[in-house]
Parts: sequence; structure tokens; C-alpha cells
Amino acid sequence: MGELWAVFFDGESNRHVVAKQEYPLADCAFDTAAFRVEIGKATLGPARLRGGVENRGQALAWDLTYAGGSAPLLLLPFNLYQGGFPAAKSLVSLPLARFGGELSVNGEAIDIAGWVGSQNHNWGRRHTDLYAWGQVAGFDSHPDSFLEVATARLRIGPFWTPPLTPLVLRHRQQEYALTGLVQGLRARGSFEYFHWEFKSETAEVAIEGAISAPREAFVGLAYRNPPGGVKHCLNSKIARCTLRFRDKRGGGSETLETHSRAAFEILTSDPEHGIPISA
Repeated sequence: MGELWAVFFDGESNRHVVAKQEYPLADCAFDTAAFRVEIGKATLGPARLRGGVENRGQALAWDLTYAGGSAPLLLLPFNLYQGGFPAAKSLVSLPLARFGGELSVNGEAIDIAGWVGSQNHNWGRRHTDLYAWGQVAGFDSHPDSFLEVATARLRIGPFWTPPLTPLVLRHRQQEYALTGLVQGLRARGSFEYFHWEFKSETAEVAIEGAISAPREAFVGLAYRNPPGGVKHCLNSKIARCTLRFRDKRGGGSETLETHSRAAFEILTSDPEHGIPISA
């Protein structure tokens, strides 16, 4: 089946709007030769997305265009996209995309003009067993910088892997891709409800940061796992991020911050997180 999701975060009132609808696979289309997705009457293409979703008295609709010149960003080494490990893959197809058009939230129209975000793609045979994921599409202090980071643990039979923390930072026209498996194991990443700290460094750079948000900044979503069962996704798009970047060879250092522009997501099988499941 296909699932259509939409979430609107209101950081001023903390009254977020969440809706999901499910469709038979016969009512969906996933083009393998071009970038086009259809789920029900909703469409997503390389420059536009249109659709709407209603559930549990909540309704969202959108007619948006998006564009940008950034190259795709890979959170894994390129060779891992071709094999079976890990089971879930992730990339940012268009970082720093600019959106325009109209969004409707429970009947209230919101004009969108020059909103910065991203277009992303995740796929695989099953969800990662446990992870925190973060993204900043433009920091308050550095609007052209982009961060993609995750800390994940995989379950192999009865055993858990150590945390792996891949990280990519685009800053001042440079990409720092700290994504190799050995690099990810050497990196440090630790998260809880609802705070996350991570650090990764090479001979050239050291990057460390923290992403956090109050409980009321999250929504809870039920993710069906293809092999069976359900994961809980705790999702916020209005988190805080502080990132410290140090050029170990050049000697310079900077702090990048955003007060409420960070994405922060935790996927877990633990039901004791205290976030109501909204959809």
C-alpha cells in the first residue's frame, strides 16, 4: 500500500497538525525512469508537489513549486547504495530547495514564498532499528550552510551494533563528508528523549554538535515496518541546533546555530517516550 503524510508544525502555539491516508498500491505510481510519484491524487515531481490529506478531523493541502542548484547529498558512502547493507538508504536529493505556492492547514491558507527546505528520499527493505536523524537546511547564523547527520544502531540477530554516526556538512562552498563505516564507528553519537550530542573528526576537521527540542515540539507517528510490526517516529522540524566546526589544519573555528530550524527525528520500538501517536 501507499501512505501519504503531511505535518505542519506551529512553534508559537505548539498545536501541530498531522494527517495520514493509506491507498491501495493500485492507486499509486512510482516511476522508475523519471522522478514522479503519485499516491492517490497527490503528485511529486522534480519541481512541483500537489495534493491533500485528511484524517481524524485534520486536513492539509498543498500546491507548491520548488527549485535549487545544490547537488544531491549522500549520507552513506556511494558503494553502500548498491548493496544490501544497510537495509535502509537515505539521500538528500535537493538541499537548500526554495519553495513557493500555497499551503492550507485546516482550511487556513498560508502563502509560501522563498521558504527554504529540502527534498529527500529514503528507501529500503525495512526501517533502521534505532536512530536519531537531523538536518539543518540553513542555519540562522549561516543560511547557506547545510547539515545532515544520523546516529544509528542496527540489530543483527540477537546482537546490536555500536552506534554509527555519519555526518555531512556543507559550509563555505566546501563539503565535509564524514560518512565511511570506520569513520562512523569512531565518531561519537548519543541521544535520549529529547536531546542528542554527536562528534566526528578527521585529520582535517572536527565537527561536534547538539540538537534538542522540548517534548511539545514533537509529534508521534506510527511507521509500519515492511517485515512486520510498527516503529514509533518522534518527529520535530522546529528543533535547536548548535554546531562547532574546527579547521584543524587552517586553525580556524566557527559556531553555527539555529534556534528553531533543525529537523530532529527519533525512530524507536520503545513505547515509553510519552509522545501521543497522532497518525
